[in-house]
Amino acid sequence: MDLEAQIITSFGRRFVVRTKEGKVYEATTRKKRVDFACGDRVYIGHINHEQAVIEDYLPRQSLLFRQDASRSKLIAANVTQMLIVLAPVPTPSEMLLQRALLAAEASNIAPVIVLNKADLPSSAAWQEKLAFYQTMGYLLLNVSALGDVSLLRTQLHGQCNIFMGQSGMGKSTLTNALLGNQIARVGDISQALDSGRHTTTHAQLYDLDAQTQLIDSPGLQAFGLHHLNANDLLHYLPDMRAYIGLCRFHNCTHRQEPGCAVKDACTQGIIKPERLAFLQQVSDELRR
Repeated sequence: MDLEAQIITSFGRRFVVRTKEGKVYEATTRKKRVDFACGDRVYIGHINHEQAVIEDYLPRQSLLFRQDASRSKLIAANVTQMLIVLAPVPTPSEMLLQRALLAAEASNIAPVIVLNKADLPSSAAWQEKLAFYQTMGYLLLNVSALGDVSLLRTQLHGQCNIFMGQSGMGKSTLTNALLGNQIARVGDISQALDSGRHTTTHAQLYDLDAQTQLIDSPGLQAFGLHHLNANDLLHYLPDMRAYIGLCRFHNCTHRQEPGCAVKDACTQGIIKPERLAFLQQVSDELRR
């Protein structure tokens, strides 16, 4: 009889699964299936005391993935809260932040913005920049992985969480602080290249307590959104939702069309020009 288990580590085509009783197995899939993700609750069959085979997954609460023009990449399953981690050093990407927020909205996952290394003087400028996202209803947490993380711990409680962001933002250091040990490997920041070295090479799930899980994911440099429909984008943008259905044309690209409610709102100063440019950029990608 197949057992229920959860994938706690994903190496692409190899996995580590854990049963409800806490037994851990190395697991593979049948016929080179790759449609499983860290966080999936699965049925497994025994091979021996250390190995198992994944037969299928149970219904998912959510599935987070990214997709570019040529391929898709599963990130995690059953996540309820995405924490997008930024830091003033190395230089964070606001474009990646916007794309991650959009992906979270599309997957019905609650997004939270975390500004790590908030003790650094250079964080003040980013706190000011990120204040705009608070006006859209997004929660912003200012934390320091080397200091007090109790505020973050409270926010994570009772959720299946995932840390997302570029390398070097301190995701693994935050994970270590929450776990109280050095399970997640931490790497130095390459200041010369202004980018973090990739220290987390696979998605890893940790139990923070009986009700709370945390997935630490590899650093991202891009977040492809090709799995979305261009006509649905306004649903995922809190500052533009009010204009759904108000454009003259149902397939409006929000560029040259007459009667575009979004462009009119931008002209009136209600929508920021940078946000309209972001909408146009993603729309163009999805319509190619």
